[in-house]
Amino acid sequence: MYNLAFTTLACPDWTWQQVLDRAGEYGYQGVELRGVEGEMDLTQARPFTSEDIAATKRDLEERGLPIVCVDTSCRLHDRDTEPNLAEARRHIDLAAELGCPWIRVFGDKIPEDEVRETVIDRVVCGLMTLGEYAEGTGVGVLIESHGDFSRSDDLYETLQRAAHPQVGALWDVHHPYRFYGEPVAQTYNKLRDRIRHTHLKDSQQTPDGPHYCVVGDGDVPLEEVLSLLTASGYDGWLSFEWEKKWHPEIDEPEVALPAYVRAIRGAESRLGIA
Repeated sequence: MYNLAFTTLACPDWTWQQVLDRAGEYGYQGVELRGVEGEMDLTQARPFTSEDIAATKRDLEERGLPIVCVDTSCRLHDRDTEPNLAEARRHIDLAAELGCPWIRVFGDKIPEDEVRETVIDRVVCGLMTLGEYAEGTGVGVLIESHGDFSRSDDLYETLQRAAHPQVGALWDVHHPYRFYGEPVAQTYNKLRDRIRHTHLKDSQQTPDGPHYCVVGDGDVPLEEVLSLLTASGYDGWLSFEWEKKWHPEIDEPEVALPAYVRAIRGAESRLGIA
């Protein structure tokens, strides 16, 4: 069975202690960081300050609960590159301190007023710069299939050019499938050699856009995703990205988080994954 994590985007009102307690209670094996106790810059969040990080690490170790990815807001398409690179470097340092293997960054936008190749050049340069910074840290830099870089052709080209061993892809299954109409097999087969981490969520398409729902109640083909990953020997995490922080109207984490574990374990059983 796959190791399951959830991002703290799912529970913006929880304390750090609640995050850790509920992860164990609901049957998760790890936690992905995206904002903690109201602070989105994780290097400034209370559990990871110089005063508290040693105790945080001890607590995680005692619980056997690793941090599986540190998610940044870094957007490498931005013309003002240095603040984004500085943010990413700080989070590489934090991930290394926590023994976490990955940080997440965005390519994000291909602005209409810029040439596509110019933007991809800038994103590639940023990824290579961060890959070099991460050398020797045990941390890799993952660009997510998000925004305009959800299109697998654009993300594939970017990754082909950013051919640093510390650089890979975070496959957010929902974005290319729901916003660009890509079959999951098309996206996966394009990116499979660089996928290191996976985000899952579910939704139903409506005339007003996707309606996010607990996993299993939508029509994102998650069993097909599991089949694709299993067939290729994927051994990374399946992380639930429930965007409660950005969509306060969706179900509470007390509903959505345990439902994800039940849905994935049920799918694994039906597919014979053990």
